[in-house]
Amino acid sequence: MPIPRPPAPWLIRPVKLPATTPPPLTGVWAPADTRLDDLELLPLPHGHGPEDVVVSPDGHIYSGTHEGHIWRWRPDAHAGAVPDLIADTGGRPLGLEIDPRDGSLIVCDAYRGLLRLTADGTITDLAHRVAGRRILLCNNAAVARDGTVYFTDSSTRFPVSHWRRDLLEHRPNGRVLAYDPGSGRTDVVAEGFHFPNGIALTPAEDALLLCETVSHRLVRLSLPDGAVRVLDDLPAYPDNMSSAGDGTYWIALASPRVALAERLLPHPVLRRVAAVLPTRLQPQPLPYTIAAQVDGDGTVLRALHGPAGRYVMATGVRQHGDTLWLGSLTEKAIARISLS
Repeated sequence: MPIPRPPAPWLIRPVKLPATTPPPLTGVWAPADTRLDDLELLPLPHGHGPEDVVVSPDGHIYSGTHEGHIWRWRPDAHAGAVPDLIADTGGRPLGLEIDPRDGSLIVCDAYRGLLRLTADGTITDLAHRVAGRRILLCNNAAVARDGTVYFTDSSTRFPVSHWRRDLLEHRPNGRVLAYDPGSGRTDVVAEGFHFPNGIALTPAEDALLLCETVSHRLVRLSLPDGAVRVLDDLPAYPDNMSSAGDGTYWIALASPRVALAERLLPHPVLRRVAAVLPTRLQPQPLPYTIAAQVDGDGTVLRALHGPAGRYVMATGVRQHGDTLWLGSLTEKAIARISLS
């Protein structure tokens, strides 16, 4: 049964902010490698929006869609392979992770909260409230070796159906949470983030790397004290991120930064008007995907580009061997490219 979709505030609460200017795609960000325009698509049988992608230890590939479905592809899947429908959350699955203790699937469902999906198709609710407040936009997660799940609640004001309003409001409405599987307790690790999205643990599990989509930043969040250090101001909007397993991380960047949105920052009245306009009249993401590999200090090691827009709004990225898997908020397929 579908989970009720929460309403969004009609009016945003923007404040006057200095205008910013998107940096050019030069240096390590230059579009020298455009292999994201030459990818292999694995279409969904139906539905759209395979927002994230994860690969299990045995090589199966998982993704969840706008319709609430979670699909699984065989390890040898290529174009034309038909995935298996393994679950329907009734909500909107976003970030997916594997629990290293038992191989179960941890699901960030934007409407339902944090879930666990076992091999027999059983869905267990882990967390939907914290500190007396509903988890409104459960987005992306990282699972520690002891099973602790660190995850983002991207906005305490706007559900995923109205993410554009959070972007236009441009306030620190998001927080990072932690679910303890031993006690079943969920706590706030830190708050005051601008749409916290992708999250990953350092190898020592003494810190989290965190993507703030609205403020286009990569930050480091120390554990357990919650101290925040900005690592980089990115030239595009970061979404999900994942560990490559070698001390580096992949970040999916859904679109280069939109100059109009940044020019509107000093004009809260215009932003308030834009938020209630039809979507087609609001600032739009660009049909240009980037996937960047960074180290633990946020240094960009390489960037893969898709300037022709053959796979747009890439929001999930995962390396498995020499294959890079991509998911998208809007496409009707997951995608793969070779890193070799």
